[in-house]
Amino acid sequence: MSDNNSQRQYIIRLAFLLASVFLVSRAMQLQLIDSSYRTKADATAIDQQVIYPARGTVYDRNGNLLVYNEPTYDLMVTYNQMDPKMDTTAFCELLNITKEYFVDALDKNWRDPRYSKSVPFPFLTKISAKGFASFEERLYQFPGFRPVLRHARGYPHHNAAHLLGYIREVNREDIDEKNSPYSSGDYIGAGGLELAYEDTLRGNKGLKMVLKDNLGREVESYQDGKLDKLPVSGKDLQSTIDLDLQKYGEELMQNKIGSIVAIDPKTGEVLAMVSTPTYDPNVLAIDRNRGKAYASLVQDPNNPLFDRSIMAQYPPGSLFKPIVALIGMQTGVLSPDRSIPCSMGYYSGGMRLTGCHGHPQCTNVESAIQHSCNAYFVTVFRDIVDHEGGFYNPQKGLDVFNSYLEKFGLGQKLGIDLPREKSGFFPTSKYYDDRFEKQQAGQKWNSLWVRSLGIGQGELLLTNLQMANVAAIIANRGYYYTPHLVKVIMGDEFQIPKEFTTPHSTGIDKKYFDIVANGMEKVVLAGTARIAQIPGTAVCGKTGTAENPHGKDHSIFLAFAPKDDPKIAIAVYVENAGFGGSFAAPIASLMIEKMLNKSIDPSRAWLEQRMKETNLMDGTP
Repeated sequence: MSDNNSQRQYIIRLAFLLASVFLVSRAMQLQLIDSSYRTKADATAIDQQVIYPARGTVYDRNGNLLVYNEPTYDLMVTYNQMDPKMDTTAFCELLNITKEYFVDALDKNWRDPRYSKSVPFPFLTKISAKGFASFEERLYQFPGFRPVLRHARGYPHHNAAHLLGYIREVNREDIDEKNSPYSSGDYIGAGGLELAYEDTLRGNKGLKMVLKDNLGREVESYQDGKLDKLPVSGKDLQSTIDLDLQKYGEELMQNKIGSIVAIDPKTGEVLAMVSTPTYDPNVLAIDRNRGKAYASLVQDPNNPLFDRSIMAQYPPGSLFKPIVALIGMQTGVLSPDRSIPCSMGYYSGGMRLTGCHGHPQCTNVESAIQHSCNAYFVTVFRDIVDHEGGFYNPQKGLDVFNSYLEKFGLGQKLGIDLPREKSGFFPTSKYYDDRFEKQQAGQKWNSLWVRSLGIGQGELLLTNLQMANVAAIIANRGYYYTPHLVKVIMGDEFQIPKEFTTPHSTGIDKKYFDIVANGMEKVVLAGTARIAQIPGTAVCGKTGTAENPHGKDHSIFLAFAPKDDPKIAIAVYVENAGFGGSFAAPIASLMIEKMLNKSIDPSRAWLEQRMKETNLMDGTP
């Protein structure tokens, strides 16, 4: 028994001895032989380095590149890793900065918890790839400095600034939003498609985990990169825009204030969206000159940052008359062959209350649209308003009229995939009840007092996008698709959102649209827009001259073509340009011809040249 105990004790002692030898040997290896573990022990922090993704690019409908990524760099510095004997003169020359900037950029309040001498902070941001190239070759001479690749935006063309938008650095409000993916220094879309499709274009940031010692020096990748995350690039967009048509529209509208909106009526895809004055999108690219460029645009009295296609709200003038005719026929107060007299205006009680130009007698709806008779449409509008409750109770009639305006997408945002779209305005019966109660000491209003609505004046306001959409509705004979600017998100199983593929009906019979389309064709053939005729193409249009209490009237025109198989619907609004046939109609017809035929007929070359060369912004058209 005692021999067994002695043997057991011997085995236990031997096991302890072997374990002790192993532990001592391992300790010697770790501390004296293998330096990697000693190095890791000196590492006191894990640095999470952000890897920024490439932002999605943007193309036009034909595959032409509209927006791409331009590499740019932020130069980070870790203060206590800098070489105090570095050649600051050469350093400043390579980066094109002054020594004053160098000193100021490093002069931090180290007592402030935001700064640490062992934690990198931005020394210089938004360095172009060209500017960084020469510096990169000598980067090794300047310890403590580390570049971070960023992605700014570049624009191969000088067009479509408003619809493309731009990016900017995030602010505190962006960062503080609930579930915000942004951190200080990130970029975010600030307008146009960049903002509307920010979540799609942005991508997801990557992350690199690095061990750093107590002096802030990088030791090695943390856990061999097992926790690192690669960035995910943003998705590319193919827009609905036709670059050639967009360029052409901007050429026609140069030195003019206004807008062009062209839509494919079959789909609601926006073919061109021009707002002038405009600017080169490259001037708002992320670089060190951007602040000065932005300030210059903000201070420009012509407000080139203002998108007149969706933000300006204009009286539609005579462009509204086809809508009045359609509602009149649908509600039964207007027969297609009704004749209404006009003696240079609309009369009531023996007095001319609304003037009109001289034209032949309007014996039906088609001729009334052809000659744009004010007396005809004031009469029809009043009949609609008085139809339900009579002259002394116009509220019901106006409510019926407005119910159709809503179906035309008026008085509300159409829902285009752009930010900051305005809704326009049409007055309601409640609006007039309140207004007359306050301003007319309780006196009731009637159809005579609001007759200007029948010819697109008064309180009525539309955006140019809404006017183009009206043209699309008539082209489609009664319905529209919500206008939109993105055709497909590339590299994704993306379907156009349902709101862009669902037709919206006006509730008006097709037969009445056929009558209006006939009248609009006569406007171009033998009416107020003869100048808009295109050889071999049936164009349907309507001119308008919107009164401007602050100066010369505005020239406006909407149209679609061809008549029987429309491929383009368009609205043009030129501020302070006078009669609708003077500038808006020819510009629209040239856009239509360019879209359908890809070139301008030689017989109309003079018109093209005149539109391009006319300057309406210097007071000498």
